This record gives sequence, C-alpha cells and structure tokens, in this order.
Amino acid sequence: MNNASPATLSRALKLRSVVLFGLAYMAPLIVLGTYGVIAGATDGSVPSAYLLALAAMLFTAHSYGRMAKAHPVAGSAYTYVRREIDSRVGFLVGWATLLDYFFLPMVIWLIGGAYLQAEFPAVPFWVWIVGFIAITTALNVVGIKAAERATDLLMAFQVLVIAFFVVLSVAHVMHLGGAGAGFSIAPFANHSTTWSGVSAGAAIAAYSFLGFDAVTTLTEETLEPQRTIPRAIMLTAFIGGGIFVLVAYTTQLVHPGSSFADPNSAAFEIAKTIGGNLFSSFFLAGLVVAQFASGLAAQASTSRLLYAMGRDSVLPRSVFGRLNERFRTPAGNILLTGAVGLIALKLNVATSTSFINFGAFTAFTFVNLSVIASYLRRRRAGERPHPVSYLAVPAVGTVIDAWLLTNLDGAALTLGLIWLGLGIIYLGYLTRGFRVAPPEMSFSESGEDESAQPAPQSEAVA
Repeated sequence: MNNASPATLSRALKLRSVVLFGLAYMAPLIVLGTYGVIAGATDGSVPSAYLLALAAMLFTAHSYGRMAKAHPVAGSAYTYVRREIDSRVGFLVGWATLLDYFFLPMVIWLIGGAYLQAEFPAVPFWVWIVGFIAITTALNVVGIKAAERATDLLMAFQVLVIAFFVVLSVAHVMHLGGAGAGFSIAPFANHSTTWSGVSAGAAIAAYSFLGFDAVTTLTEETLEPQRTIPRAIMLTAFIGGGIFVLVAYTTQLVHPGSSFADPNSAAFEIAKTIGGNLFSSFFLAGLVVAQFASGLAAQASTSRLLYAMGRDSVLPRSVFGRLNERFRTPAGNILLTGAVGLIALKLNVATSTSFINFGAFTAFTFVNLSVIASYLRRRRAGERPHPVSYLAVPAVGTVIDAWLLTNLDGAALTLGLIWLGLGIIYLGYLTRGFRVAPPEMSFSESGEDESAQPAPQSEAVA
C-alpha cells in the first residue's frame, strides 16, 4: 500500500512577492494604452478619472480582502457570491464575468494594433489585428505558457518605460516653463471638466485596475494567507492606482486638453513630443511587447476557464470540455477566443473596454454585497463583526461600483444586459426551471483533463 500523502503547493510567498505578482497582472503600462480615450471622455481631466476609479477600487479591494479571508479558495467573485448570497446569483455573477474573459484579449489586441497603425499608417489596421490573433492563437494551441516565463521580465520592462515617460514628461514641462512651471491642479480640473465626464472616464479607467484581485490565486502558496492576501489586495490596488494617477498627471501636463490626431494612440503622439523618434520607438516597442504577452496570457486564461466550465458541465461538455489530443490544450476554446477577437475590427477602445467593465463592475458590486450578507448572517448567528469593515465600507463600495456601472458606454450596457438575459435563460435550463442548484464550477489550475473526477455537488438552493 502506498501511504505517501498527495503533493501540495509549497507555502513560500511573502507579502512583497504577492504584491509584485498583482502589479504584474495589472500591467501598469496600460495607463498609457488608454490615455487618449479617457482624456476625450473627461475633456482633459484624466488624473481625476483615475482618482475616482482608485477610490472605487479601494473600497472594493477591502471587500475582496474580507472575502478572501473567509473563503481562501479559487473562484473569486463567483465563489464569494455563491457561498454568501445564493448559488444561482453566484452563477449569474460568474456568467457576467465571462464577458470580461471573452473581450479582454480583443481589447489587448485592439490597443496594440492602434499603436502600430499610428507608427505604420500605410499598413491596414486589420493586418495588425489578424496578425496578433494568428500568432497568439498558434502559440496557445501548441501550449506555450508565456505568462509564467515572462512575468518578471515584462514587469521590469514596463516599469522602465513608465519611468522614462514620467521623467521625460517632467523634463519637457520644466524646459518649456522653468522649474515649477506647469505644475498645478489643471490636469485634475479645467474649465471643461464636468462630473459626468469624469464619471464616464472613471468607468473606462477602471479597466486598468482589472486583476488586483488575482492575488487570491496564490492563497495556497502564501505564508499566513488569511493575513497576507487581504493586505496584498489593498496594496496592489493602492500602488497600482498611485502609478496610474502619477503617469496621468505628468502626461496631462505635457498635453493639456483632449485633442489628439488619434485618441486610440495618443500616448505615442506624446512620446514623440517628449523624447523624439528614438524614445517613441522605444515606447512603441514596450507597449507592443506588453500587449502581445498580455494577449497571449489572456487568451490562454479564457480558454482554460471555458474548458473548466465545459469539464464541469456548466457549459456543454462536448464543445468546451475537450482537449486537443496532440497538444493537450483546449484548442477549440482558443480558436473561439481568437474568433471573438476579430470583433475588434468593428469597435474602438472606449466601447470595447466598457464591455469588459460591465462584467467587472457587476462582480465588484456583488462582492461588496457578499460582505454585507456575511455581516447579516454572522449577526444572526450571535457574532459581532465590525460594522465599519463589514457594513459601511462595502455599502459605499456597492454604491460607487453600481454608479460606475450605469456610466458605461450605452452599447456596453445593452450587450451586458442581453448577456445577463441569456445567462438567466441558460440557468433556468441547467436548474430544471430553477428547481435545483446549478453545477458548481471547478477552477483547477491543472492543464490536464480531470474528467474522471466528478464535479463537487453544490449546496442546496436556499
């Protein structure tokens, strides 16, 4: 008899390592990728949009921390809502976040294509989009794990590009007006700034924060996870937001207002202004490399989620729960994600990021509500959870996230509501008219087929 215990993940990560992972996942360079779009939405008040988005994310990050402490397992918003509110509501939150996964690779490719077209206008835009999709799809099908191999190098390169951008921006402003000249509150508020404009900009800016909750995936490899993970979530959101505000502020100093030849590639235009052709080429290389690696990882992540859902019969198993026999990868799901990416040929950055943020704000809102539900349940059980941490803070987070949700692009709201409607219909089918609990999604990190293992039975419908 083999009495050896099964292998487990090694707990070795400390707070610093977990925070660096979270920042790398957020990809700080994205603040420059969407700069022109947010400048247009806010009429030249990009830092204010990021401050508002940061406020929303900090309240929500606090709630994620409470839930990560209570439920130190994978699944994030889906798991929290399922366990604290209701299995059916949890399913719909998970369904809403699928919109993020489907559109995230597309947005990454769209931003990269926009910047390449700005540098090489003679090349048709579709060439860049199709090129991104073809290369990343081929690499993912054969099983390249780019995220695991490139995270540290990519993060270092991004930080270097951002540092050069900020320093050159400050030097440019000082050169034009002398030391201290140009440093004012104008980037935060000018004569054209409106509350509605800043709100719309914040709804787009929140895209840059996506991934701050990804540190929860390291729970089983972190020392003192119930203490470390909540702190890491808050620090990741706070540090990332600080970088976004600083970069937006110095960039807005260089280029007041919101007028650009092409808003989708505005930062490239500014890079030429502050550093000439040499730096603009360096900036373009950094952005494209970051977008390519991010797109590779995002497409792989999306296909893995679809595979897990197919394997667990949350989605049709015969379609989504299959692996390619040669490469042992979910090739069909990878191809589907690439096909969805072709929609980028008909969309702009603002609308496509709004599609992603619909699912994100839905998840954020319900994570905050999960903390409130936890507070009420624990109170009924005779416990005394802190009313500020478990009631006041998540209540504010719920209001802000729901408000930002309503400020998204109209097309995104329409598509999001249609998607939710389809989710309700599909949930009714899965639960035999809402009479039984929906299947529970398994978020295994293994790339192997675990079809021999039945999905765990979900709890009874309340």
